[in-house]
Amino acid sequence: MAIVRWDPFRDVMTLQERMNRLFDHALSRTRMDDEEGLTASMWSPAVDIFETSDSIVMKAELPGVSRDNIDIQVEDNTLTLKGERKFEREVKEENYLRIERSYGAFQRAFNLPTGVQQDKIRAVFKDGVLEVTMPKAEEAKPKQVKIDVK
Repeated sequence: MAIVRWDPFRDVMTLQERMNRLFDHALSRTRMDDEEGLTASMWSPAVDIFETSDSIVMKAELPGVSRDNIDIQVEDNTLTLKGERKFEREVKEENYLRIERSYGAFQRAFNLPTGVQQDKIRAVFKDGVLEVTMPKAEEAKPKQVKIDVK
């Protein structure tokens, strides 16, 4: 029986190789399983959400998405953003050398704070960026407390 020197990094490398194979398999499978072949894959638009003194603002990057393909719904303090970026059929699929942009349907849901006036939410779509402004109710806005001198 031969003595084998223990290498603590061998197990880590083996785990990394297995994880790489798992991700490669999963990603290649989603591309092959789509009915549109190379064109459709799962994607999710990047979103920034920030708070101002008067409102909560969400900005979503939606380049290449038509305004008609965007749906925004608010229900039970949840904002749901749905849409679809469609593959352009101007060029034949077999003429593409590389397709890196993702296409297909997406859906994101965000929990809203309770102090949002849901009936006054506005959305503006300009230059591929969707900006949703959600005004705060008066009771949710921060109030300055004046300190009296005694």
